Amino acid sequence: VQLVESGGGLVQPGGSLRLSCTTSGFTFDDNFVIGWFRQAPGKEREGVSCISRSDGSTIYVDSVKGRFTMSSDNAKKTVYLQMDSLKPEDTGVYYCAVDLDVRWIRAIAQMLPGYWGQGTQVTVSA
Repeated sequence: VQLVESGGGLVQPGGSLRLSCTTSGFTFDDNFVIGWFRQAPGKEREGVSCISRSDGSTIYVDSVKGRFTMSSDNAKKTVYLQMDSLKPEDTGVYYCAVDLDVRWIRAIAQMLPGYWGQGTQVTVSA
């Protein structure tokens, strides 16, 4: 299983970025949960959003609701995180991760990823 993130960078507050996570090594048509996590300097890693492949439902952490949108392109086996109205507190390394052992979850905390990408840096600063 491989997860490759891209799309990070430096952006001013209020700006936008779109992260991509291209996957391989597992069947994208199967049921699984895939998500985005982030880790800011000196802080623990936190779940940002996830999609349950079984029904396409998405979950977001409260701090990004209304600003971030997660989507997937099944043909490209890729998931995206559109980040708008970015704030300095969104700064961190963003990781894509997949849990192949569950079909659906009701909270990001239930996700136990078995595979992680290498991460992409997002810096929000003036």
